[in-house]
Amino acid sequence: MNDNFNQPYNPFETEKKIYKKWENSGYFNPDNLLIPKSSKLKAKSFCVIMPPPNANGSLHLGHALMTALEDIMIRYKRMRGFKTLWLPGADHAGFETQVVYEKKLEKEGKSRFQIPREKLWQEIWDFTQANKVVMEEQLKRLGASCDWSRKKFTLDKDIIEKTQDTFIQMYKEGLIYRGNRLVNWCVKHQTGLSELETKHEERTDSLYYIKYGPITVATVRPETIFGDTAVAVNPKDKRYKNLIGKEIEVDIAVGKINLKVIADKIVDIEFGTGAVKVTPAHDQADFEIWQRHKDEIDGPKEVIDKFGKIDLKDYFPKNEIYEKLQGLKVLEARKVIVEELQKRGLIEKIDNNYKHDVSLCYKCSNILEPRLMSQWFVKMDTLAKPAIKTVEKGEIKFIPARFKKVYFHWLKNIRDWNISRQIVWGIPIPAWFCKDCGEIIVSKEKPDKCEKCNRTNIEQDKDVFDTWFSSGQWPFLTLGYESPSKSKIKNQKSKLTDYEKFYPTDVMETGWDILFFWVARMIMLGLYRAGKIPFKHVYLHGLVRDKDKQKMSKSKGNVIDPLGLVNEYGADALRMALIIGNTPGNDLAFSEEKVRGYRNFANKIWQASRFVLMNTEHADLRKPSSRLTQIRLTAHDKKRLKEFENLKKSVTKEMDSFKFYIAGEKIYHYFWHTFADKIIEENKERLKSENLTDRQTAQFVLLEILTGSLKLLHPFMPFITEEIYQNLPDKKSEFLMIGEW
Repeated sequence: MNDNFNQPYNPFETEKKIYKKWENSGYFNPDNLLIPKSSKLKAKSFCVIMPPPNANGSLHLGHALMTALEDIMIRYKRMRGFKTLWLPGADHAGFETQVVYEKKLEKEGKSRFQIPREKLWQEIWDFTQANKVVMEEQLKRLGASCDWSRKKFTLDKDIIEKTQDTFIQMYKEGLIYRGNRLVNWCVKHQTGLSELETKHEERTDSLYYIKYGPITVATVRPETIFGDTAVAVNPKDKRYKNLIGKEIEVDIAVGKINLKVIADKIVDIEFGTGAVKVTPAHDQADFEIWQRHKDEIDGPKEVIDKFGKIDLKDYFPKNEIYEKLQGLKVLEARKVIVEELQKRGLIEKIDNNYKHDVSLCYKCSNILEPRLMSQWFVKMDTLAKPAIKTVEKGEIKFIPARFKKVYFHWLKNIRDWNISRQIVWGIPIPAWFCKDCGEIIVSKEKPDKCEKCNRTNIEQDKDVFDTWFSSGQWPFLTLGYESPSKSKIKNQKSKLTDYEKFYPTDVMETGWDILFFWVARMIMLGLYRAGKIPFKHVYLHGLVRDKDKQKMSKSKGNVIDPLGLVNEYGADALRMALIIGNTPGNDLAFSEEKVRGYRNFANKIWQASRFVLMNTEHADLRKPSSRLTQIRLTAHDKKRLKEFENLKKSVTKEMDSFKFYIAGEKIYHYFWHTFADKIIEENKERLKSENLTDRQTAQFVLLEILTGSLKLLHPFMPFITEEIYQNLPDKKSEFLMIGEW
């Protein structure tokens, strides 16, 4: 028995030592795994692709939960004899990483707009590569038994090229188009965002009732009246029946304009006066009204620029009011225009308690300014239909199942996806523009000349892909997917590729909060590009909150560093604290006290194992003949072993059902309250017996249950169980990690 057993358990030293042994063994790589002779699986595979953590900072508790859950799945299946692959990776995380880097620059008194594009890209590359190394070490500290020889980054050359190939194919098939549409624009970060990258917040603002000639309209945004192109009413509203189709003269302080009154059923009769101003360039609903009434009213007039400032130069002559307004930020302009309208007696009333939802940038929480821009869009309806059908048919199962309804609701109400971002950091969109004729050329390489006008004045699209466009292809790209034409050439070789061996993958484990951001898009793009579902199960974990169920944030001061907990209590204790009592899809109330409790459990395992090993160190229990002649199980021994057999079956059933929180709790209670508190205690006198048969029988029972318990505990607490296993007198395999379940 190792001398370490004479000391209290030291997770800090043990965990680093054990992980190094695992890593050096090569058994994280499925190619090095041997299927046990007793297994009936015949080299059946099991694959999990790691949701790639963003390479822009340290891991948080959500990452620790992800790691624990996925490692439990992988270690369990590996012990069951599967050829297991857990493929790790990191995400360049486009917009999010650039935001993190911008904050770093701000602290240094710099701005990204002062740095040349190529230099900024290289700086962020160096930043993410350094973070990636730190992040990988943190995953190792948590016990992640993934195959590091296969690790991927979303900016690896092959990932970039194949992401661009998907774009080109979709463009050729008419699934991607360049459209001049309203997008959510972040004034601070100077980029468009998709619908999913906006957050909504209820706010109390002023609702202004403004006289528009014979009509009074109600609006929260009087500063956009310069971009009005119509007044809209509901066709069923009898108050305005005689005005529909007519033009009215409107005084907007900077001048007078004529607006047509149109009828549209989207207008809420009960809102305000039942009449609304239509500003297609600065409101999504108004843009859609304009699209339905293009033959009646003028097109969008953009009067707020990309910096969120009033810009009237294209539409109004300079005068005193113009000079007051030009260049003002939105909220400043609102104040000025309201004052001017009040002077003219055009404000009928102001409701200062109007509650409404406001769209905000999900990173900086600034109000988003809708802008009319030429962007790249994916036609989502075409992709959504097969993604709905495959889940309806049960080809992909959600855990918990209730999220299936949420998934269906989103896909059935999906909008086209804006995939272009006006940032530096990301995968370049493979498109070019002829500056002379405006022709769009979709190609990885710069064309020699424009086929339309035969000129060479061509420049590349400076936009990059929304990060979810590349990560949406993560499962098949990481496994080396090749288009059918390329794979035919490679298939002439006998060796199967990772894609052929492991795709579709078995489980996608991730947070419920990115069901739409990521999971749904992986299903859609996997079906489109690879022609197969990307995974068979979707396991959605909840968010990790503090002990009072509050969201963790730096401003609240309640953020808990998982690596700090690992250093103090050990990774095994943290993993158990994150898993036990944590049902899928529900948020977890987390406290350090819980980790401390499982540190105590680790100590209990250590002490109980030390006692058993001290009392079985020189026992001859390995030879079958010895067992036959000297081990005589009593009725009580048989009962205890039968109880343990039932526990193994029960835990296995829970593991196969993805109920890890129940499986872990069952083995926890059994080891502490049955094995340590009862079975060891009731065998202490037998271990001192002068009757060799009785003594060896007690040794056999204790060692049998200890060995089996270590196997059941291993997926949850891999470090301490491996350390103890290495001291067993009768090891069946080199590592517990590859032992038979």
